Amino acid sequence: MYKSVILPLAQEDIREATQWYNKQSPGLGNRFSGEIRKSVRFIKQNPAACNIQYDEVRTAVLKVFPFMIHYTIDKDNKAVIISAVLHTSLDPQEWEKR
Repeated sequence: MYKSVILPLAQEDIREATQWYNKQSPGLGNRFSGEIRKSVRFIKQNPAACNIQYDEVRTAVLKVFPFMIHYTIDKDNKAVIISAVLHTSLDPQEWEKR
C-alpha cells in the first residue's frame, strides 16, 4: 500500500469544506471528512485506478459529495501526493494555481 501526503493547501480545502458542511447541518462536515478518508484509503490501495485528468494529475470523485481529490503518484517513494480537494463546479485548472 502507498502512503498518502496531503499538501497544506489540500488540507485547507478539506478544512474549509468540512466547516461549510457543518454550518449547513450539524454532523454533515464530519460525514464529508469521513468520505475523504475513505477515498484516500482507496487511492492508497489502488493509486492507478483513477483517470489522469491533466498531465500526471489524477482525480478521484467522492461518491456522496460533489468534490474531486487531485493527486499524483510518486512511484519511487510509494506515495500519493494529494494537491487539492476541489468542488466539481470549480474550474478544473484551479489546482494549477497552487
